[in-house]
Amino acid sequence: MVYTKLEIKDRRGDSALQSHCELCQINLCKACVGDHLSDSSIRHNVVPYKHRKSTPNVNYPKCPNHTEKHCELYCEKCDNSVCSTCISSDKHHGHKLTDILQIPSFIKEILNNDLKELEQRIFPTYEGIASDLNSEKIILEKHYEKLTTAVTKQGEEWHREINIIIVNKKKFEIDEMKTKHLAALNKKDNEIKKIISDVKQCIIDLKKILGSNDVSILTSAYKSRNTEFRSLPRKINISLPSFSSHQINRELLHQMFGSMSALFITTEEHGFTMKTLETVFCPPIKPLLHEPELITTIGTGFGPLYSVNCLSNEEIWTWGNDKIMKLYNLQGKLLKSIQTKSGNIPCDIAVTSSGDLVYTDYSTRTVNIVKNDQIQEVIRLQGWKPYYICSTSSGDLLVIMDSDNYTQSKVVRYSGSTEKQTIQFDSEDKSLFSSGFNTQSTKYISENRNLDICVADNRAGAVVVVNQAGKLRFRYTGHPSTNKGTFNPVGITTDSQSQILISDYNNHCIHILDHDGQFLSYVDNCDLPCGLCVDTRDNLFVAEYLSGKVKKIRYM
Repeated sequence: MVYTKLEIKDRRGDSALQSHCELCQINLCKACVGDHLSDSSIRHNVVPYKHRKSTPNVNYPKCPNHTEKHCELYCEKCDNSVCSTCISSDKHHGHKLTDILQIPSFIKEILNNDLKELEQRIFPTYEGIASDLNSEKIILEKHYEKLTTAVTKQGEEWHREINIIIVNKKKFEIDEMKTKHLAALNKKDNEIKKIISDVKQCIIDLKKILGSNDVSILTSAYKSRNTEFRSLPRKINISLPSFSSHQINRELLHQMFGSMSALFITTEEHGFTMKTLETVFCPPIKPLLHEPELITTIGTGFGPLYSVNCLSNEEIWTWGNDKIMKLYNLQGKLLKSIQTKSGNIPCDIAVTSSGDLVYTDYSTRTVNIVKNDQIQEVIRLQGWKPYYICSTSSGDLLVIMDSDNYTQSKVVRYSGSTEKQTIQFDSEDKSLFSSGFNTQSTKYISENRNLDICVADNRAGAVVVVNQAGKLRFRYTGHPSTNKGTFNPVGITTDSQSQILISDYNNHCIHILDHDGQFLSYVDNCDLPCGLCVDTRDNLFVAEYLSGKVKKIRYM
């Protein structure tokens, strides 16, 4: 006979209640203890009734299936609260049950972590940012003072150049023209004066002859020059120079004077993302299972199988060495097949936040989207070839691409067909990603919940993680506990806890890292794992390369 903690005493009185299960919060009589402990899947804690802990003053949630009962336990496998009647049913047989009173401790742990982060990291960081802004204001004053000085100096030089080169040169040209003009007039003046002198002399000579009675003088001493004088000398015509001032072309003047580089005000990430209030009320942190559980296996007909992407918790897109992309449900039923527009094998597939399928076509240099079973070209590249792709929480596309000569590799963020961001070099202008063409040059990409961009660089044998601004956060090159062979990342995904999961092809396992790149655990029940994805319940889907199977695994 079982008594709930809400019952003060049973029909036979308090004396019959000899035991109490602190896990189930149930009072037990002597005859019922053995039956209660018979389920070995539940770690009961039965104590003498007198030694039971006082019942906490807690508003337990009502059971949706048994309205007269309150839920005092939490079923981790079913992910919901259960009452004592639920436990006695076969539905939860063998499931791991947790005291629901432990759930608030998870929330308090989150609150304490938030408080610690606020006090030790966020608040000092903001104070540092404020201090940096004040320093930048001081630098700003000095910088703009230098700009003003430079412009003033340029103006003074222009005034000097205008006076020396332009004004003085024009004055010299005027003086030179005046000298030439005056010389011409003086020459003509001397010519006329000489003629006047000759005319005067002729007049004098004629008067002298006319006043003489000497016949010889009258007949031979005079020779007329009137004909010569009648032919007047050529008149000098000189056009006076003038000065025409040109209208000042202010635009050209500004261009000639000098130019200012544009003022660009941009923002970038500080290296971490602030938590929202939703974080405080999020579900408890899910611990990793010591032994991950295989839930189901789905055959795809592909061989080999490269990729798997969750359309929903019940449907997955797959792609292998074929021009056909296939949609399956978890029972292995083929729901839809889409052939690439070009007839080429796609390089990678992804599912957008709106549920549309996108794929990259290496041969045509395009990124394509499937809407209502119709394929539309979204991006066409020149000089670069698209490889692997993922869709972000904001609806952007992140595309990994290589240059045509395979000497460069980069990640480009697109909003629709508009390029928004390029990630290629670290702070020392060194390439973040490996380059070169061979069978091991592939790279796989995923966005984390903290907006980090995670790239599994197969050629480099490393996972490269950068923040939203493209700054390097860390590199991961494997862990000794998993390295039977060389670390060979060929797939990557992230979960609700911002954990990073990486397929290690050579070592037949999945590495699990926290958001800072610390190794947590691994999943090893996979055969040549390749593509990965996680559904909204944090179930892991693994595409096995050779078998062509997709395994659904519970690891948290």
